[in-house]
Amino acid sequence: MRMRRKKNLEQRLDDCNSILVSIDNEDKNFNTAIEEKQYLDYKEIFGNENPVQMEIGCGKGQFVYELAQREPDINFIAVEKSANVIVQACEKALELGLENVLFIKGSAEYLPKYIPDGTIERLYLNFSCPFPKKKYANHRLTSKRFLPIYEKMLVKGGEIHQKTDNMHFFEFSIEQLSDYGYTVKNISLDLHNSDFEGNIVTEYEKRFSDLGQPIYRLEAYLK
Repeated sequence: MRMRRKKNLEQRLDDCNSILVSIDNEDKNFNTAIEEKQYLDYKEIFGNENPVQMEIGCGKGQFVYELAQREPDINFIAVEKSANVIVQACEKALELGLENVLFIKGSAEYLPKYIPDGTIERLYLNFSCPFPKKKYANHRLTSKRFLPIYEKMLVKGGEIHQKTDNMHFFEFSIEQLSDYGYTVKNISLDLHNSDFEGNIVTEYEKRFSDLGQPIYRLEAYLK
């Protein structure tokens, strides 16, 4: 079911423009759209040269704004393509007075146009859509369609951290990452019953955990 457009959405987005960048592109072919670079200037945006981490598919932002409060010396970029959803994340971040979070409204395919190579220290993929039908597998954020994008954005040795409630998507992710050359580590098949510390439990995650569904987690890096 498509989410109903929120009332006064455009005005609400405009009110968040101090922490929100839209990268929606008129060129629907991302291969050509990314050729002309418009790199973000992190120092100008954040006012410092702190390390930068990114979450793709941030939803309403609970993960990133909790992490930003824990880690004030790290800058965070949170990406979400749904305007209806990202506006809530931005409004909450403004309410909290966070100065180390930037939100990007747009699809991950266009990130190479705006994100300088080798500048992201860690990439979070939390509860991405699993696209269960096989014919849509290339839309999954851990498919080989997206892994070259991450490789360019990440610093050498930078890590991908993934969480999901979908076992088949998790198995797919391990296969895709491994085939691409990533080393996969710290694999958890039941995160909430493991000894992992510091997990940020989002509303979405809690909902599935309360239903007794295990949460899967991994970390991956290129040597």
